[in-house]
Amino acid sequence: MRLLNRLLLGYLVCFAGCLSGPAAQTFPEQGRRDEAGFERIFDGSTLAGWEGDPVYWRVEGGALVGEVTPATLLKQNSFIIWRGGTTRDFELKLEYRVSDRGNSGINYRSEEIAGQRFALKGYQSDIDGQQRHTGQNYEEKGRTFLALRGDISRVDADGKARVIGSVGLKDELAGKVKNGDWNEVHLIARGNVLTHLVNGQVMSVVVDDDAARRKFDGLLGVQVHVGPPMRIEFRDIRLKCLKPEVVPARGG
Repeated sequence: MRLLNRLLLGYLVCFAGCLSGPAAQTFPEQGRRDEAGFERIFDGSTLAGWEGDPVYWRVEGGALVGEVTPATLLKQNSFIIWRGGTTRDFELKLEYRVSDRGNSGINYRSEEIAGQRFALKGYQSDIDGQQRHTGQNYEEKGRTFLALRGDISRVDADGKARVIGSVGLKDELAGKVKNGDWNEVHLIARGNVLTHLVNGQVMSVVVDDDAARRKFDGLLGVQVHVGPPMRIEFRDIRLKCLKPEVVPARGG
């Protein structure tokens, strides 16, 4: 019941005012009525407010495009990072379209890795063109798999994720994702509860009770991944800030 109450709070109790940093920048709506409190953080025509390697990132057709070609294969994953603030307690909505062999993700509450250009460490909502991992929670350069698609997981003080419930069968949930078409991601991070949705369907939930390693604040970025040539597109990127929830030092 305590977990259910936390999730309901994440959906129903929303406040503004969590953005930080002098570079905070949002953009007006572009013909779309968003829910109350959401602010557009990508203008659809420039990379204003975003920083990444121009070899891999550009704007095309109103979308933020990441592309790896046979001539630009990666040796490490590369992110384009939103420089308008940090993600504390928030909701994020965006649409993505990924190539069949594409591998990407949305990082949040993350930190840059010293000595590695455009590399992030932190929570990630996974995206892939084969629907093997889309919707799961993977900690990039950290504790790795926190919740597979379909799982409600609790991460204990030893850093290990343990399944405590289910939101559905992994393969059935994969059927909610549209191959080669636009899909909507909705992320909710409230306190130590992290919820990933795709096309309105909850895909995974993490309750992070690992007080030594969990993060309550950090950077937002999107990824192109090491591997074969790929293309990922993001559009309608909107952020809503929530009033931070007080979490006991030793977890809930």
